[in-house]
Amino acid sequence: MKLKELNLVNCRQDLRDIPPGKTLINTVNAYSYICALKDEAFAKALVSGDYLVPDGVSIVMATRFVGNPRPPQQRVPGWDVFMCEMNRLNSLPAPASGKRKRAMFLGSSEQVLSAIRMRAAKDFPNLDVVTYSPPFKEEFSAEDSAAMVAAVNEAKPDLLFIGMTAPKQEKWVRAHWEELEIDCHVGTIGAVFDFFAGTSKRAPLVMQKYGLEWLHRLCSDPRRMWRRYIIGNTKFIIAVLREKIFPGRQHEASYPSHAL
Repeated sequence: MKLKELNLVNCRQDLRDIPPGKTLINTVNAYSYICALKDEAFAKALVSGDYLVPDGVSIVMATRFVGNPRPPQQRVPGWDVFMCEMNRLNSLPAPASGKRKRAMFLGSSEQVLSAIRMRAAKDFPNLDVVTYSPPFKEEFSAEDSAAMVAAVNEAKPDLLFIGMTAPKQEKWVRAHWEELEIDCHVGTIGAVFDFFAGTSKRAPLVMQKYGLEWLHRLCSDPRRMWRRYIIGNTKFIIAVLREKIFPGRQHEASYPSHAL
């Protein structure tokens, strides 16, 4: 997986131009890129989606630096993917049948999902929201995954968000994509569940403007995030330099992804 070869969404406007139908929207940032260098299944899951969103200024800058022929114009946070999709669905005219459009959230805890349902009822009053909280474990069993697939297919959502953190969410949806009997956009947006629920706070606008949301998350939870952002960002810089200096080589991170 090379930065120079990534085909990324160019700007926020591109989100509004995504056609209807069963479409997978993944996001990539410095952390997930480093994980993907060591995890081939994750790398394949990331790039197998229909759209790959540059969720971080580091990805934008790095793709330009290594000579990607189509570097993105701007970073597009997962929050922007979420808001674009929810606003679009909420603004659609009601069908003649009177059936309301439905957004589904798959992942996270029941506490977070309950907060999502309450806020969505206020922010997106034209939508019905359904949720499913999978078991909290490192790997899902076949029975767990079958229950998750069944919940999605029974809900028949007009929009599906999956929030189980990277790389679990991307690998799960790739493994079960053909089993999902849906005809809608699907976004793997991880931390956005907590942002929308209010259980985690987004960075102040000035930090968002300058691509420093990672610093806000580090300062907010240093014990949990220091490996991801101190070690992870250092490894990302090294990986970018290696690709620039040795463009013909396939590079891997020098440590397992779970170390982040």
